[in-house]
Amino acid sequence: MADSEQPQAQNWNAFVEQWNEQFLDALEDNVEAQAQFVESWSETVGEMSEEDDVSDGVEGYARAYETWMDASKQMVDRMNDTLEGEDVELEEFRDIWLNTANEAFKDVMSTTAFARMTGETVGDVLELQQQADEASEETLRTLGFATESDVLEVGDRLVELERRQHSLERKLDRVLDHLEE
Repeated sequence: MADSEQPQAQNWNAFVEQWNEQFLDALEDNVEAQAQFVESWSETVGEMSEEDDVSDGVEGYARAYETWMDASKQMVDRMNDTLEGEDVELEEFRDIWLNTANEAFKDVMSTTAFARMTGETVGDVLELQQQADEASEETLRTLGFATESDVLEVGDRLVELERRQHSLERKLDRVLDHLEE
């Protein structure tokens, strides 16, 4: 009986060791992601000029950082519970990180600094889109293809021609009516 317990204990030890390694890898990845987030946020906040936006952005980041630290503590607590024999589902670990990510993003995205930066980014993207549209239209025109503005112009001219035709038809009908009288 002691011999059969030894392989089970080895399997359990291997399982726990693998789980610990995965947990540490996930924790390391999370800390790395947090560091990248901090670096990115710091660069962005550093570029901002309005003091209110800066303080609001820093406060949002601080709330997000606190949220991540709370999640790390929850993970350690639940891992300790698991090591003490409590049955903790893997989904609970996933849920802690997913919920934390949502909360941290809310903390950051609810700031005026984030709204300002998002607005600037959207403005930049729209400007780039306008430039790309102009470049593609110029390229099509150079190659002898009809562009969107050409097609719209032809459509406008057709509508105007139809309007004039209907106007002439009405006048012609009145002239014919007078002639028949």
